[in-house]
Amino acid sequence: MIKELIVVEGKNDAHAVRLALGAVDLLWTDGYGLTKKKLDYIAEMANHQGVIVFTDPDTVGEQIRNRIRTYVPHAKHAYLSRKVATKDGDIGVENAALQEIRRAFETIQQDHKTSTNGEKFTIQDLFQAGLAGVEQASEYRIAVGRKLGIGDTNAKQFLHRLNRFGISREVLFKAIEEVQHGKRI
Repeated sequence: MIKELIVVEGKNDAHAVRLALGAVDLLWTDGYGLTKKKLDYIAEMANHQGVIVFTDPDTVGEQIRNRIRTYVPHAKHAYLSRKVATKDGDIGVENAALQEIRRAFETIQQDHKTSTNGEKFTIQDLFQAGLAGVEQASEYRIAVGRKLGIGDTNAKQFLHRLNRFGISREVLFKAIEEVQHGKRI
């Protein structure tokens, strides 16, 4: 059972999450109409029970996620890929199959404070791993990003999320190996 407050964009997203996860604590932002009052409530709940941000895998969803991240830097994050959240050209949490929503909550990520001796990935690491700069890198990155629970992104955002979430080289290369060998998540 998830004890954290789950923040989604709208009522339909909340309904889909409840169908997938059961009786969980939810708050919807009403899209980009996220008010200061709701941000204050999210910050308060983050201190009491924790918060998981679960927005749509589109531009507005990322903007809402970033507003919350700025206001509540210790919030956790769950991601869906665009592919599993798209139905008839519409992108949203409410379009994802229930098992995809459950899967997103199996790999929740949290921002990590970067220490001076912490691992940092570079764009060169992505090139060497075949996650950037080669044909099919996008599809490969999407599969690895899904395995890691960081969503599907371009190479620059993938790199940023690897570092922001403190994903280790061991975890990244294990995910790469599993994708290469066709292991499903």
